[in-house]
Amino acid sequence: MERRSADIFISGGGIAGQVAAAVFAARGFSVVMADPVPPVTEADLDGSDLRSTAFLQPARDLFAACGLWPLLEPLSTPLDRLAVIDTTGWPPVERERRVFQASEMSDEPFGWNLMNWVVRRELWRYLQDAPGITALYGTGFKRLVNRTTETIVTLTDGSTVRAKLAIAADGKFSALREAAGIDVTTTRYGQKSLAFTVTHDLPHENVSTEIYNEGGPFTIVPLADVDGQPASAIVWMNKGPRSVELMEMEVEAFEQVMFERSTGLLGWMSLKGNRSIWPIITQTADRLVEGRVAVVAEAAHALPPIGAQGLNTSLNDIAALLEAAVKRPDDPGAPEVLAEYDAARRADIARRARVIDLFNRVAGSGEAGVQAVRLMGLRAVHDIAPVRRGVMRAGLGPV
Repeated sequence: MERRSADIFISGGGIAGQVAAAVFAARGFSVVMADPVPPVTEADLDGSDLRSTAFLQPARDLFAACGLWPLLEPLSTPLDRLAVIDTTGWPPVERERRVFQASEMSDEPFGWNLMNWVVRRELWRYLQDAPGITALYGTGFKRLVNRTTETIVTLTDGSTVRAKLAIAADGKFSALREAAGIDVTTTRYGQKSLAFTVTHDLPHENVSTEIYNEGGPFTIVPLADVDGQPASAIVWMNKGPRSVELMEMEVEAFEQVMFERSTGLLGWMSLKGNRSIWPIITQTADRLVEGRVAVVAEAAHALPPIGAQGLNTSLNDIAALLEAAVKRPDDPGAPEVLAEYDAARRADIARRARVIDLFNRVAGSGEAGVQAVRLMGLRAVHDIAPVRRGVMRAGLGPV
């Protein structure tokens, strides 16, 4: 039975776990990362993550700090504006549109959009040569001993890892979080979202667009051209049965419904590749630390895919944990390190979860009274300059 020692053990080798491994190793910590599932780094393979992420400015800064950004930036599409369109009825009819300009905040875009499977591929390549990282794909977490001075982790292959800090980055159903005795609070909406890529007739002009209607937003996020045509990533939220129906619909019929749902904003949209389907929940861990275990990313919070808050909030966790840990390079799992991390993230996570929960309920409602509130809210948020700038600042990162 192999025995390893490291400063940091990370359970979970998805994007959050990979980024955590990269940034901690870049600051001189030794890292062992384990995940039971090998990385899927091609779009057409089973298990590929067909969603995209608009990485906001704080996420870009985290990537830059460890040398990842030069690999990712050439593959990204900048997001210069955010358009919000409110619609009613079917086929949806536009009744209001507001556009938020990144230039009002800085000379940089709001963020940079990348397909998740592309990010996984580039991170996996990076980790192969990064010093200080042992990546164990195909081997998962099994058991935890959470001591005062260290953690002892047993993996599914029988090997062990002794580490000063164990990070749970293993998703909504985190085995490490459960082993640490941390419960979660979950809200279910009866919604699912479809994620897929399209090409379209008209250029997107680097504008990310959210189109509200009953069931949830239809979000269009710009991508680089595909086969010489303008392309975008789509996240389409609906009540669960409707999402399943759309998932199983023949392509020609699906494209017709998609054209109507998008109000024809970018002309005809053609589906490229597969569709994937994801449940929509809000889930938050009851606490972020236990002993020498820190809970981050979807192990700490799962949020509806609204406003690019999901993975960006996860990366904010990692940045805060790193900031606390580097103050104690001899002991990154010390009580004062985890107390600082908890203080930095707990309130922000709770606030974002409440706001997005409320927004999701309002955005997806088919009731006339709630739709009227949605319209008034959109106007107030955009048309009152201090409110508009405050919302944009809050969307970029912790406040």
